[in-house]
Amino acid sequence: MARMQRLFANLFDGWFQLHKRFSSEVLDDMTDAISKGEHTHLGEVRFAIESRLHIPDVLNGLDARTRAHQVFGMLRVWDTEHNCGVLIYLLMAEHRIEIVADRGIARRVKEDEWVAVCNAMQESFAAGQWRVGALRGISDVNDLLASHFPSHGKARPDELPDRPVLL
Repeated sequence: MARMQRLFANLFDGWFQLHKRFSSEVLDDMTDAISKGEHTHLGEVRFAIESRLHIPDVLNGLDARTRAHQVFGMLRVWDTEHNCGVLIYLLMAEHRIEIVADRGIARRVKEDEWVAVCNAMQESFAAGQWRVGALRGISDVNDLLASHFPSHGKARPDELPDRPVLL
């Protein structure tokens, strides 16, 4: 996306729709999906939704991928005992979805697997199916983590909050 397109998108798109698209009921459903999924694997999943970037940040070249890494650090997704955190980051204004995985997971899950999750979510979001897209993304991430890092029924502490964060 060109700089001017990004600037206009962050000025005019997504800002007023965040709470409409992600109501408290949808956030509750997402929280439940994250919590239930984490019982099947050893990973920790966080979901962050940002309506737009600040204009000075856009002008200074901040992109969705870099912002996702900033949010990964800000939410302390990296701060798990086994380096098993995954962040699903949605930048609504630019219609971008980024997945950032901690090093323990990144070594085993291939980039094209994360891209497939993002593409499936994007397809639902483009159709206006925000709840469906978010839950599908969470489910797909949980499935990937369960296949690469199964819990084998072992109970483990929940190290990160399950509730999505609105930035």
